[in-house]
Amino acid sequence: MGQRLPRAALQRDDPLNGLRVDPYEKGWMIASGIILVLFLLAIGLSAYHGFVLPGHEETLETRPEAGAPRFPEPAVVQKGPGRYDVYMRAQIWAFVPNEIKIPAGSTLTFYLTSADVLHGLLIERTNVNLMALPGQVTKSTARFDQPGEFRFFCHEYCGLGHQIMWGKIIVEPRS
Repeated sequence: MGQRLPRAALQRDDPLNGLRVDPYEKGWMIASGIILVLFLLAIGLSAYHGFVLPGHEETLETRPEAGAPRFPEPAVVQKGPGRYDVYMRAQIWAFVPNEIKIPAGSTLTFYLTSADVLHGLLIERTNVNLMALPGQVTKSTARFDQPGEFRFFCHEYCGLGHQIMWGKIIVEPRS
């Protein structure tokens, strides 16, 4: 018959011998698993119920003879009580219009395009953060409830005068 090994020798050769997980580490592993499941649920919910991100609204033809839709002249157009459409053009080194006056409680829908190169539009204290590409229109909506000034600026480097590309939205108190 085979030789019997002492118990101490068996314990040394067993790879699972003494495998224990510290309670502190176990807690972090469980927390990491829960966070992973929550992230996967958030991704699944956003895929079916969606978060609306600013994006490509339409394509404009840059050649006038092509007959494609043209971007309207930059302007602020009132669409109803407290509702405005802002048609904005970014160009080297300015936004047109670069000053917008509205009453408090107004909702602005921005339609942005670029006349020349890649630009960006970031409006402070709002969720508006758009890219302006030549020949494309991007769209985003924001509500302005509090009176005050909201500066906007280009956040994509567009040349030597990039730092002077800014404007403001003046939200006036309701009368």
